[in-house]
Amino acid sequence: MISRAQSEALFAEALRYIPGGVNSPVRAFRAVGGQPFFVHRAAGARLETVDGDELLDYVGTWGPAILGHAHPKIIAAVKAAADHGTSFGVPNPFEVTMARLICALAPSVQKVRMCNSGTEACMSAIRLARGFTRRDQIIKFDGCYHGHADSLLVKAGSGALTFGHPDSAGVPAAFTQHTIVLPFNDAEAVQAAFEANRSQIAGIIVEPVPGNAGVYLPRPGYLEFLRAITAAHGSLLIFDEVMTGFRLAPGGAQERFGLRPDLTCFGKIIGGGLPVGAFGGRAEIMDCLAPLGPVYQAGTLSGNPLALAAGIAALEELGGSPKSKPNPYARLEELGAQLEAGMKDAAKSASVPVTFNRCGSMFCSYFTGEPVHNLADAMRSDRERFKKFFHGMLAEGIYLAPSQFEAGFLSTAHTAADVERTVNAAARVLRRVG
Repeated sequence: MISRAQSEALFAEALRYIPGGVNSPVRAFRAVGGQPFFVHRAAGARLETVDGDELLDYVGTWGPAILGHAHPKIIAAVKAAADHGTSFGVPNPFEVTMARLICALAPSVQKVRMCNSGTEACMSAIRLARGFTRRDQIIKFDGCYHGHADSLLVKAGSGALTFGHPDSAGVPAAFTQHTIVLPFNDAEAVQAAFEANRSQIAGIIVEPVPGNAGVYLPRPGYLEFLRAITAAHGSLLIFDEVMTGFRLAPGGAQERFGLRPDLTCFGKIIGGGLPVGAFGGRAEIMDCLAPLGPVYQAGTLSGNPLALAAGIAALEELGGSPKSKPNPYARLEELGAQLEAGMKDAAKSASVPVTFNRCGSMFCSYFTGEPVHNLADAMRSDRERFKKFFHGMLAEGIYLAPSQFEAGFLSTAHTAADVERTVNAAARVLRRVG
C-alpha cells in the first residue's frame, strides 16, 4: 500500500503558496482525482517518494529521462561543469559542442540556436518562419501542443486538454487570428487551407508523432504530404521534435520517417533532465536571426553550461557509444514491443476495450475499442475507466502519466522484468476496473 502522509502535508503547504499546489497543471492529478505524491529522489527507472515508497516510472520527467534517472555520466558531467560556474552570459565551449552534435545527428539541421525551453523553441521557430517568408498565417493541428505561447495555445494538447480548456483564458482573439487549426491526419483539410489562404501561409508546425493528446501516429504518407505541400506553396515545414527528438531514432522522427523539415524544435533529451530548448534548420533560414538578420531572439540563460553539459553526455551515450555496447534504440524498440504485446493481451483477457498506440519508446493506452488517429478519436476514450486504471496501477507501485491525454515513456534503464511486472499488474487492474 502506498503511504502518503508526508506528500499530503507538503501538498497542503504548497497550496498556500503555489497556484493549485503545482508548477505545471497536469501534476495536480485533477484529471484522475486524488492528490499528487512528492518525490525525494530518482534513479534508473524508479522514483522514491518522500514517504519512502518506490515506484516504477513510465513518465520519465515527461520524456527527457531516456537513459533513466540520475544516469552516472550525466551526473558527473553536471558536477564537473558546476565546478567552473553555473552561468556566464558569454559564449562557452559547451554551446559549440552541442550545436555540432545536433547538426551531425538531425538530418535537416545546418545551424541551430539554443534557448531555454520547448515553448521558447517553438515560439521562436514560428517567428523565424514568418520573418523568412514574410507571411503571417501558421497551420497547427488540434491536439498538438507546442508550448504555451499565446498564438499556439489554440486547441492544444497536454494539460490544456486534461482540464477541458484548450483555448486558454488570457489569450486575446487577435493573437490567434493568424493560427489555422486543422485535424491531424486529414490531408484534405490541409489542401483546403492552402487553397483558401494562397500566398499567406508561412508554415506548418506539427509534432511528427503527436504526444500531447496521448500518442497517435501519422498515417502512411501523411508527413510526406505535408513536406510536399509546404514546398509547393513556398511555406516552411516545422517539426516540433521537443518530445520525439533523439528519442525515436538518433536523428529523431525526421530520421525515422526519412524526411527533412525546414525547421526543427528540440528540448527535453538535449538537456539531460535540465531546462533547455533549441531550434535549427537550413542555414539560409537560420541566418535571418539576429545578429545576422532582422528576426530577434535572445535569452539570458541560453546555452547554459550545466544544461548543455548534461545534454551532451546524454547524446553521446545515446549515439556515441562503442559498437560493442547494445544499441540503445534497438533495446528501446524491443522493450516497447514487449510492452505493447503484453498490454494488448492483458486488455483482451480482461475483455476491456483498449487501443494501445506506440512509436518506439513512446506509448499510450486509450480506453476505447476504436483506432485513434487524431484528437477527435482520442476524445472518445473512457476517461472514467482510465482514472480507475491509473490509481490501480499506482497502488501496484507503477506510475503512469496522470492523464488519459499524455504519452508514456520507456528508458534504457527499464528491463524486460520491469515490463513483465507492468503487464501482469495491468492484467490484474483491468480485471478489477473492467
